[in-house]
Amino acid sequence: MKEKWESLLEKLQPVFKFFNDNRFRKRARITYGVAWNLLLVFTIVSVLGLTFAGGVGAGYFASLVKDEPIRSYDSMKKDIYNYEETSQLYFANNEFLGKLRTDLEREEVQLKDVSEHLINAVIATEDEYFREHNGVVPKAIGRAIVQEFTNSATQSGGSTLTQQLIKNQILTNEVSFERKAKEILLALRLERFFEKEEILEAYLNVATLGRNASGNNIAGVQSAAKGIFGVDAKDLTLPQAAYIAGMPQAPFTYTPFTNNGKVKENLKPGLERMKTVLYRMHREGFISQKEYDEALAYDVTKDFTKPVKSPHEKYPYLTAELENRAKEIIAKVLAKKDGLNEEDLKNNDEIYEKYMTLADRNMRRSGYKIHSTIQKDIYDSMQKTKNEYDLYGHSYTKTITDEETGEEKKIEEPVQVGAIMIENKTGKILSFVGGRDFETEQINHATQAIRQNGSTMKPLLVYAPAIEYGVIAPGTPLPDVAMSIRAGNGEIWEPKNYSYDYHGLMPARYALAESLNIPAARLYTKIADRGPVQFLEKMGFSTLLNSEKDNLALSLGAMSRGVTVEENTNAYTTFANGGKFVDAYMIDKIVDDEGKVIYQHKAEPVNVFSPQTAYLTLDMMRDTMNYHTGTGRTAKRFLNFDTDWAGKSGTTNEYHDHWFVASNPNITMGTWFGYDDPKSLNAPESAWAGHYGVRTIRLWSYFLNDIYDIKPDLVDPEERFKRPGGIVDRSFCSISGNLPSEACSQAGLISNDIFNAKYVPSKTDNSLLKSRYVLINGAKYLALDSTPAEFSQPGVILNPDFVDSILSGIYADPRQLFPVGNEKFKNILVAENKIADDGNAPGTVKLTASGSSITWTASASGDVVGYRVYKKNGNSAQKIGSIKSDGSFSQSVGNGSYYVVAVDVAGKQSAPSNVVMIGQPKEKPKPPKEDKPKPPPEEPKPDPKPEPETPVTGNPNDEQGNNGENQNGGEPPAEG
Repeated sequence: MKEKWESLLEKLQPVFKFFNDNRFRKRARITYGVAWNLLLVFTIVSVLGLTFAGGVGAGYFASLVKDEPIRSYDSMKKDIYNYEETSQLYFANNEFLGKLRTDLEREEVQLKDVSEHLINAVIATEDEYFREHNGVVPKAIGRAIVQEFTNSATQSGGSTLTQQLIKNQILTNEVSFERKAKEILLALRLERFFEKEEILEAYLNVATLGRNASGNNIAGVQSAAKGIFGVDAKDLTLPQAAYIAGMPQAPFTYTPFTNNGKVKENLKPGLERMKTVLYRMHREGFISQKEYDEALAYDVTKDFTKPVKSPHEKYPYLTAELENRAKEIIAKVLAKKDGLNEEDLKNNDEIYEKYMTLADRNMRRSGYKIHSTIQKDIYDSMQKTKNEYDLYGHSYTKTITDEETGEEKKIEEPVQVGAIMIENKTGKILSFVGGRDFETEQINHATQAIRQNGSTMKPLLVYAPAIEYGVIAPGTPLPDVAMSIRAGNGEIWEPKNYSYDYHGLMPARYALAESLNIPAARLYTKIADRGPVQFLEKMGFSTLLNSEKDNLALSLGAMSRGVTVEENTNAYTTFANGGKFVDAYMIDKIVDDEGKVIYQHKAEPVNVFSPQTAYLTLDMMRDTMNYHTGTGRTAKRFLNFDTDWAGKSGTTNEYHDHWFVASNPNITMGTWFGYDDPKSLNAPESAWAGHYGVRTIRLWSYFLNDIYDIKPDLVDPEERFKRPGGIVDRSFCSISGNLPSEACSQAGLISNDIFNAKYVPSKTDNSLLKSRYVLINGAKYLALDSTPAEFSQPGVILNPDFVDSILSGIYADPRQLFPVGNEKFKNILVAENKIADDGNAPGTVKLTASGSSITWTASASGDVVGYRVYKKNGNSAQKIGSIKSDGSFSQSVGNGSYYVVAVDVAGKQSAPSNVVMIGQPKEKPKPPKEDKPKPPPEEPKPDPKPEPETPVTGNPNDEQGNNGENQNGGEPPAEG
């Protein structure tokens, strides 16, 4: 071994000798010095270069962010927590309805209510150093810069969760170095201000996460959890959490649903992404190997939730109505913050449009909670009743042109319905029916459609104001006779009753119950100059035009535009509220995303009528449903329960609309039928469904029957309408409405009814006279003082002066005041006028004999009141009969000779008629001693009476003519 080492050393001697050479050593020292100096110079230059580059980079970075303001904590907090959360709708009693329609659904959630699996999955996938970094990761930024400059196909990304939050909430998605520089600066600042949990919570609420099972775009993990798996974010399983955590990178690639809510055929991208998330969770130690394996093997697709109808799909009329009303309210709230009031919005279209746009944007982004007055169980019940009802009547088919294609297509046009229920005392709209089918017609027939209201106008504009003015009471007699009034434009208005007949004098309560047009029209002419339209305006009618306020036909519902079911029904609650109008409302309150109430409805009752007027009107409307010919009497036939109801029906021109509105002490319900393109509801095609009026009333009743099953105390209260103080019972003459006279008592025409104590009758009746009358050609006339008693008879006679006053201005036939067959007035005699004596003796009559009877012709004189029959007896004659001029011109007699004389109203006689003989006498009679029969003794003369005045005519004002019941009279008896 030693020998080998010695041999090796010997061989290396020349090498040692070379390095020990002085010349080599000298060269080596020179080379080392040069190399060291070069290294030193290179190092110095490199440091200087890097310093310069850093300075240049820093300067460039500073130039990129120079315009970025220094943001405060409050400013950044406001920005990152501005989630654009979708507003939510609620039924009454805080019962959730759904979210507003929006392009992006989002529901805020707190971090404590998010699954730990989801939090870990997001960190492992999007920002593995989230817990350590200060907002940015330099290595990741450098990698991203290199990739950007090298145009690398594989982009690993360099944004932390903090940076992504900055990009989504403060900056934009613009791809530029300036935006990236600002992002880095703001991320560093955000990390100084906020805890990691705050940043993470904000990110989880803003992340875009594809579509839900209904096809709507969603953001935030709560919306994703509900929309994809049907659970809350806190209840997500590991596979479900991994699926959602993988979506932010490419949400619409990985989402499992299409835009119409169907599950995609190709789910592979989303499932592969889920596996990537699970791998990273395992790699980072968030889950064990066992959890990892089980999650990979799990079929997450079976957890996809089923499509759920959006609130707009399930409650289209309701959600649309709440959105519209909420937007109006929020616009006023925003305007008020800017120092503007409602008048500013109302009077300036530009300002109004501006704040309506802002309100719509805020409503869909600010996470408001909009609480309504609608009671879900009642609303659902009414929709069900409406859908199951099968007696609407005939549906038409019409052809329309498609606006997009220009092609013609046929669509069905059914009878539409609008209905609404309002709580009287509060004005809360408890429920409504907007129409038959939202897809067929989107207009809300309860709150938006404007239609004439027919005879439902009568209590509002005619009867209640007339009671308020003290012009009538419920029992006040009104004339239902032919009516003709000259309008201000010179035209003649001749309203007609539905049946085209007349009922004469009748109490106001029954004229209303039978919905007769003429009494209402006539009554309106008595009060029109006092401006009763003011009552409609106080009761919320918003569609009246100035041009129609002086139109008499308005009293019968002939509106130029019309009124909504809501406003018409709301007006009727005034009577149930003792004369106070409480405006109906549907939005109870609006709460912002911080829990602050930005709007709370406050009722502001308006005094319209006195409590006495309200009660008297209610009592009259009770008869509509109780009176044997009341137009609403069928309602109680269909109702399954009995309570204190007061209501009114209404029909418009050519049967285009039919209404029924009624109140009990708790609620008021109004229902309307009609076609969107007005057509007759009384068409033969609809005969199978029954009378048009009964169809409306039947559905009204069915609504209430079904609601009674769930809320009996609401629709069937035990109490009745309370009779206020100041209401008294009084007797009166049913002809004039004044205190009974002896003549009225004799005729049996004393009635009893209720009155406002302020307006009880104070005058004694003068409409009836105890006098004598005569018949001339079948007509009744007051007897003259000289009229023979044998041809007159005592009776109760209508005072001609009263007739003149009651018919003044309407050119009516006074005989229509007491139609034939009206038993109530059988003892009343209408004296059309006093007949004057013409000064001449009556014309002679001609007598004939037949069998045992004699017959004579009528006298040619027009004032003959009767005929005297004489039997000759030798030279004398004996009166054997006095025949009144009532159409009888004959008398049965025995054997003998007879003649007849005519007697006029003044008692003058005609010359004797020819003599006729009945039977053969036994001997020739001797001629009479005198040519003329001896006149009868004079009758006692009654006290003279003054002549009646000439009737006075009037000039009523009508610009519009007849309308529906307005034209055709009161409504039909509404028989089924």
